[in-house]
Amino acid sequence: MIGVIANPSDHAVVSEFFELFKTPWEFYRSDRRYDVLLCSTDSLFDQGTAKLVLLYSGEKLPFDAEGGIDIGSRRTNRMLSYNGAQIPIYGDSITFREKGRGVLVDEESKQEVMHQCQSQGRAIARIGYDVFGEARTLLTAGQPVAHASIPTLDLHIALLRDLIVASGVRLVEIPPVPDGYKFIACLTHDVDHPSIRQHKFDRTMFGFLYRAVFGSLINVLRGRMTLRSLFTNWAAVLKLPFVYMGLAKDFWHDFDDRYLELEKGLCSTFFVIPFKDNPGRTFNSVAPEFRAARYDARTVADAIRKIRAAGCEVGLHGIDAWLDSSKGYEELEEIRSLTQASEIGVRMHWLYFNEQSSIVLERAGADYDSTVGYNQTVGYRAGTTQAYKPLQAARLLELPLHAMDTALFYPNYLGLSPREATTLLGRLLENAARFGGCLTTNWHDRSLAPERLWGASYRDLLGHLKNRDAWFATAGQATSWFRKRRSVVFGIDSVEPDAVRARVLSDHTDNLPGLQLRIHNVRESHDSVHRAEAYVDRAFNETTDTRVPCGASR
Repeated sequence: MIGVIANPSDHAVVSEFFELFKTPWEFYRSDRRYDVLLCSTDSLFDQGTAKLVLLYSGEKLPFDAEGGIDIGSRRTNRMLSYNGAQIPIYGDSITFREKGRGVLVDEESKQEVMHQCQSQGRAIARIGYDVFGEARTLLTAGQPVAHASIPTLDLHIALLRDLIVASGVRLVEIPPVPDGYKFIACLTHDVDHPSIRQHKFDRTMFGFLYRAVFGSLINVLRGRMTLRSLFTNWAAVLKLPFVYMGLAKDFWHDFDDRYLELEKGLCSTFFVIPFKDNPGRTFNSVAPEFRAARYDARTVADAIRKIRAAGCEVGLHGIDAWLDSSKGYEELEEIRSLTQASEIGVRMHWLYFNEQSSIVLERAGADYDSTVGYNQTVGYRAGTTQAYKPLQAARLLELPLHAMDTALFYPNYLGLSPREATTLLGRLLENAARFGGCLTTNWHDRSLAPERLWGASYRDLLGHLKNRDAWFATAGQATSWFRKRRSVVFGIDSVEPDAVRARVLSDHTDNLPGLQLRIHNVRESHDSVHRAEAYVDRAFNETTDTRVPCGASR
């Protein structure tokens, strides 16, 4: 059991942190003894109540003076190095001057950011930043684009886990990994332009012509497009007048058929715009006119029925739902009326979002949101692969968006070749395999058609996901599985007080994969700081009595 001492203002973020690191914990009680005591304040407490004491703070603590710890530099925005990975720190942090083991260091100064020692038979680690302050930043403001590729919050959890296991304390957790799989793959599609016939002499049409004629030629010369694709795009340009006259097939139409055929039974989610010709609002004014869609959800009613019949999900591609709960309710009701589904999730058009949007969407009746991501790059805006509950929300979960096709390929964004995109997506796949959670991707409705023709890259992505044993889930299924995991509570067994009991409280009747109970053990290695870790996973759904001692394994 972990006992946590934190400022009262941090209690919400502490609770959410331990929903992501799903392990037995509670706020510190002076009448209890703990395996691990984690403190992020300068409060006085009895260190003798725990086998491992972890002191997190970016400021000098009384403990530092008492222990004669020599503080080095203090600053904000520091990059740390841990086990070959980078961990950006956004708040205050300090370094320690003495020569340590080099486990956690500041990349610039090479000074230690963690001081480890032994005192009266217990291990103590003094970490020079506030882990809960960092978690708050990640779950609210998010990461800048420069650090998008780093799953920072997952790395904070990994460091804490490693410190606990390395101390000799046996650890029990529910990893964010569905039983029988390595991670979750959530395939999503924003439906923005289901028909080019609806775009005449507007920004979308002229953009299509430029990219199909000149952009394609440039891509061929740069080795980023085949001649066959070039000719396909030029043929589409020549066909366009006949499309407008109704004499040729609209090559942006039938997006549903193309994706359903390509995915071949894999569950995916399509986010559909409810009302046409409405650009919506920014926080202070009317959004640009070209944000308005030239279709509405009723225009694609047949596609919605087909998508639902194939076992896929239809969600709301919201206009003003992020800003106005009454408008959000109207938008959600439009999708409910067409899908006959009671629980509808949201992704905002153009990824409009702010720190209050989770409350607004929750009041509007959204089941989940999947907006938090980047328009211009790929990666981890919230620093995690997991669905999380925004700190202001009561129930709504955020399923982060990790990779979008336009961010990968558009010249104004990353501008990658198909091979470069595959390499970058491969890094996201590696992180998903390492940390679990969900990899959420977005391939737009027209991205398989001229002028984009990004189908080959999407086909490669599907193949890599299958090879890595991902569970393909709709966004609704993925968030339901995370709700199931979040409903697990730990307790002390009544028969054997030194054992952990885990129970799923919520009634989940959906056909979802089960959970795993991961039991970490430690075995000695040559370096007592870097112990070799081993764990055992046990599957469970309803109630499990693990009979696993919580105390030290040595």
